[in-house]
Amino acid sequence: MQAGFSLKDSTIGIIGLGLMGGSLAMNLKGKCARLIGFDSHPPTLELALAKNIVDQARPHPQPLSQGEREVNILILATPVPSIIEIIYQLSRSIPVGPRTISHPCIVMDLGSTKRDIVTAMSALPEYFDPIGGHPICGRERLGLENADADLYRNAPFVITPLERTTQRARSAAQQILSIIGANPIEMNPEDHDLVLASTSHLPYLLASALVNSTPPESKSLIGPGFRSAARLADTPASMMMGVLQSNRDNILNSIRSFQNSLVEIESALQNENYSQLEGILKRSRGSYHALIEN
Repeated sequence: MQAGFSLKDSTIGIIGLGLMGGSLAMNLKGKCARLIGFDSHPPTLELALAKNIVDQARPHPQPLSQGEREVNILILATPVPSIIEIIYQLSRSIPVGPRTISHPCIVMDLGSTKRDIVTAMSALPEYFDPIGGHPICGRERLGLENADADLYRNAPFVITPLERTTQRARSAAQQILSIIGANPIEMNPEDHDLVLASTSHLPYLLASALVNSTPPESKSLIGPGFRSAARLADTPASMMMGVLQSNRDNILNSIRSFQNSLVEIESALQNENYSQLEGILKRSRGSYHALIEN
């Protein structure tokens, strides 16, 4: 049966054993029949084996091998451009042996934007069963050495099914989210990218602008407020470039909206209209609580 996916009887492959993939592997190890980790960084593969995070560790990228084709579910935990490239590699691959179409290989990603990834997934051959995903969690410090089994716990986890996504793939995603303790939210790719532009991608750019506009001589007076506001600037640019490129239109709209809000504050200060400024700040405080509280 299509819906009869059993995680404990399945071979899982994770491409990318960084913070996200490594944290996921820590949860799935021992919960499936076999866990194979793929990564392009040999020391990462060695560390994954040394810490018993995976059952097997194999290099990637390389021509798609029997190992990557033998998995029941393949999880793509690399930056967005790499995820799309891997999907195109899968599209060009030829299944080894008689892979039954009734049990295709489930392909799930952890990418931070969804429109381009889901579009690429839609072109996968029928012996793949794709489903999009994005956990709303993470840290600025990347790499397997910073992986944490509790990273996903209680975090929102967006699922973006395709029209072709089967109940079997949905069941696999649900079982994985149950194991890692994440909270599922189903969205379409367009809505996901629209919302994340404001809640994730813009804050990164704001933090970057803040630190770039702060004089170096201010270092001795930096306190917890600045550190909290500037924290996201520590995220490697290499991780964010693909996100910014693939969600450019929504991010530009978010930037314009933020600029309008900043101009309103600037105008009140410029005109010494402190009652107006206080009203803006009170409104902001109310909006803050409405956004973060249950």
